[in-house]
Amino acid sequence: MSYARKSISKLLGSNAYPGRGIIVGKSSDGKKALFAYFIMGRSDNSRNRVFLKKDEAIFTEPYDESKVKDPSLIIYAPVRVVGSDVIVTNGDQTDTIETALKDGKCFRHALMTREFEPDAPNFTPRISAILHLGKKRKGYTYEMSILKSADSKGRACNRYFYSYEPLSGLGHFIHTYKKDGNPLPTFEGEPIRVKLPATAKELAEEVWNSLDESNKISLVCRSYDLISGEEEEIIVNKYQK
Repeated sequence: MSYARKSISKLLGSNAYPGRGIIVGKSSDGKKALFAYFIMGRSDNSRNRVFLKKDEAIFTEPYDESKVKDPSLIIYAPVRVVGSDVIVTNGDQTDTIETALKDGKCFRHALMTREFEPDAPNFTPRISAILHLGKKRKGYTYEMSILKSADSKGRACNRYFYSYEPLSGLGHFIHTYKKDGNPLPTFEGEPIRVKLPATAKELAEEVWNSLDESNKISLVCRSYDLISGEEEEIIVNKYQK
């Protein structure tokens, strides 16, 4: 295993279509929990979206409702908060995890009931993360998961789970597609170790400026100060509601 931390800008700058991506970790100054979630799109239907905040949750909504063809896999809540846990996913499994937590169950239990998206021939993976901020922001840890088709025909699901104790300046990055293609090739391997900056603003700028200009759609970055509890959030939409 390599302990190297890769550059987010280089990873994204060399990949025209990583799809949807989640980055979670700890700020370089060691003071904040950080996450980022971005979406991209190739079709008019998937590009017709914006991120909107409602209370502590983030929702995808149509930019132009008259152009929506199939909302089933593009309209969902990628971010929800339950107590001191922050859920970040690329689909409606956010709600599955939220329900499980409220019922006293866990992240893994929730995702064992789900599988990859039913969008043959791509069988897009479901990627998920949860930040356990702990009571009074003490004891921060995080988990990530990817649910992938076991073969090219979607006949079975492989479920992978990763649990992390955070280190300053280290993040883990997982995305849906290895690269552009037809069908789209699924992400392979463990979440990628990446270098994180000190603030949500810096992370947002690095991610957004590195994503392919034609395919990027929306981004949310949020930090939680582990001492003061202060939050910082950046939302960027290619199209303004």
